[in-house]
Amino acid sequence: MSTLYVVKIGGNIIDDEKKLSSFLKDFAAVKGHKILIHGGGKLATKLAEQMNIPQQMIDGRRITDAETLKVVTMVYAGYINKNIVAQLQANNCNAIGLSGADGNVILAHKRNHPTIDYGFAGDVDAINTTLLKSILDQQVSVVMAPITHDQKGQLLNTNADTIAQEVANALSSLYDVQLIYSFEKSGVLLDANDDSTVISSINPSYYQQLKSEQKIFAGMIPKLDNAFAALNKGVKKVIIGKAEQLTDLITGKAGTSIVHE
Repeated sequence: MSTLYVVKIGGNIIDDEKKLSSFLKDFAAVKGHKILIHGGGKLATKLAEQMNIPQQMIDGRRITDAETLKVVTMVYAGYINKNIVAQLQANNCNAIGLSGADGNVILAHKRNHPTIDYGFAGDVDAINTTLLKSILDQQVSVVMAPITHDQKGQLLNTNADTIAQEVANALSSLYDVQLIYSFEKSGVLLDANDDSTVISSINPSYYQQLKSEQKIFAGMIPKLDNAFAALNKGVKKVIIGKAEQLTDLITGKAGTSIVHE
């Protein structure tokens, strides 16, 4: 099977023009099949403030009311998505930008939480692997915005980390998938305050040992749980590190590789 890179970038790259430009140059240079999934950054919050639309966050997650949904759709599926696609074209990387509604690529449902109303937040039900494969087979890269739909005409705001994992899982029967999560740190660290203490590789038994010795800081545990969940569903490798080191993440010279035993 051929390799597919599913790369997720966050706001720290999207909000910085120079970092984004440099990252997209590196992404364009990666050989083979690739999908880029992006979050939203600060632009949606800034625009909502300018439009006097109050923003509410609970545990770091945006409450997506009807007016906020309009803003995030415009920003994520509009400006940010097309800006990324245009920059990839400038780097000779043919790309197509999709929201979950385009080509029915991500079907979701409105989140049903027992105590919190997240508004128009979506949880993923299905990925259209046939469509994605047909695009990738034409040597076209896919840029995905975190806006999904429920097949009844309702758009939904969906967590980009979740989309990356669901897309990687769904395509793992067709490709050798490497899922790359980029964030602010250089990888999983033994000392959260020291960027030079990157753990180069973690398998399930080493992960249990690190947890039992309390060597992994709290914020990393959900990320790693998700990484191992992806491995258990067929993803070949999950890589966690800085987007600025994309080339080295892929070759194993940087970041943390989450692997099978």
